Amino acid sequence: MTDRLNRRAFIAALGSVSAWPMVMRAQPRSVPVIGFLSTRSADDSIAVNAGFQRGLADAGYTDGKNVQISYRWADGHFEWLSRLANELVDEHPAVIVAAGGEMPTRAAMSVAPAVPIVFLTGTDPVKTGLVSSLSRPGGNLTGVTIYSTEIQQKRFELLGALVPAAKIIGVLLNPQEVSAEAQRTEAENAARSLWQTIHIVEASTDREIEAAFDAIKRLHINALVVGSDPFFSMRRKQIVDLAERYAVPAIFDSRLQVAAGGLASYGTSYIDTYRQGGIYAGRILKGERPADLPVLLPTKFDLVINLKTAKSLGLTVPPSLLARADEVIE
Repeated sequence: MTDRLNRRAFIAALGSVSAWPMVMRAQPRSVPVIGFLSTRSADDSIAVNAGFQRGLADAGYTDGKNVQISYRWADGHFEWLSRLANELVDEHPAVIVAAGGEMPTRAAMSVAPAVPIVFLTGTDPVKTGLVSSLSRPGGNLTGVTIYSTEIQQKRFELLGALVPAAKIIGVLLNPQEVSAEAQRTEAENAARSLWQTIHIVEASTDREIEAAFDAIKRLHINALVVGSDPFFSMRRKQIVDLAERYAVPAIFDSRLQVAAGGLASYGTSYIDTYRQGGIYAGRILKGERPADLPVLLPTKFDLVINLKTAKSLGLTVPPSLLARADEVIE
């Protein structure tokens, strides 16, 4: 009786073993993970994230099919970045995309030095030490630089055309931002070349933004250039509301602020920048090394004008500017 039971158990075990390949084939095939770390919020990033996913698709990858994107949003709380980067490392990403300034790149580097990183930043990555050169980055990083600080003169020129009566221009900078000194230098050079008088006002907290606009009034500043900074972007409603309260025409670096009520913006197309980042993430997934992928420079710049805001400020936008604008908000 015992022998018969043992034979039956043995035959049953064989049946189970023969089923193993079928069970294994039924398991979902693992896909690579892209970690996405941003200083911004998910709501803020809907349009640019669509650009990122379009770039991934151009490289042959679709989220949820042959790749998984794991997002971490700091919602403007830069002190969260280190914790969020650690969370991403726990998911064993094949590549990390760091967006919204240089800080997420630094956070990712500190906890995942062996993971390839694609950065999307407005700073000069050579000057700040992220890469050794634009053409041959070396190391484990590459990406796209928006080079926002390099187009300050254009913003000054556009602001002068929008507010020709402005005699004193203010520049709002965050001294905590990595590119603050570079932006200061660019602003001073732009003002010098255009024979304009400027005052630099600084803010790195919500309260300091309020104080900065008090200073703008006290200094009789007629128009304002707002520095390129994720912190300012996340506080755009506060800045736009203050600009309206003090009747100060302001130009920004992206359409987000103009859509919120700012007068105008001129800067790199963020959607196209994120699309390029998606392409690079896909190329790295296919086996290319970040060290061999040159840092990409902006190829498309957007001018956005808010006609409703211009009217409320008593400004007449020159027809030539309207014709050049990529978008006019009415």
